[in-house]
Amino acid sequence: MRVLELLMARLCHELSAPIAAINNGVELLADEDPDFASAPAKSFSRDAALLIGESARRAASRLQFYRFAYGFGRDNAIVGPAPHELVAGLFAASRIVCDYPGDVRILPLNWQKLACNLVSVGSETLPRGGRLTLIGAPLSLEATGATADLFPGTSAALTLTMPIAELTSRTVQAFFAGLLAKALGYRLTGTAEPGRVRITLLASAA
Repeated sequence: MRVLELLMARLCHELSAPIAAINNGVELLADEDPDFASAPAKSFSRDAALLIGESARRAASRLQFYRFAYGFGRDNAIVGPAPHELVAGLFAASRIVCDYPGDVRILPLNWQKLACNLVSVGSETLPRGGRLTLIGAPLSLEATGATADLFPGTSAALTLTMPIAELTSRTVQAFFAGLLAKALGYRLTGTAEPGRVRITLLASAA
């Protein structure tokens, strides 16, 4: 886990500089032409630059989120926005709304790292959008939406009963969340009913 955290922190750091440079380039264009960002688009180049700028901002938000969700270690101090702000940035341009209440925001950062990973798992249960709600004491996540459902294999990944050789890109996030819970002395379980998915933290001995 320590090697993974360091690799992810390095990867996100390496990618953040070129993405920031793209944002800076678009801002320079806007500075040279005050009407660049506010006037109706009149040219292909203006449309393209605005699209690039928006995409770069979204990429930067995702990098910040994943740097904390995957790269943060228990001995680190958080750099940049707070976890709830990272979650807000992640879903800013999506059809998913996330409630990150105060009792979760005051949890130790390693618990908020788990919360962010639960949010990431939950987002995959809402292919057409919906609402994610984090609940503290004990930490859990509820996803509600018209098509909310657990992807096949997600439950086994959450509980760490899926063999590592059978993990896929769709289930590895749930498995990683399960590892984080295990490191905190807990285990995860996932349940689904029409329009609702719940991921719950249980004591390991439960």
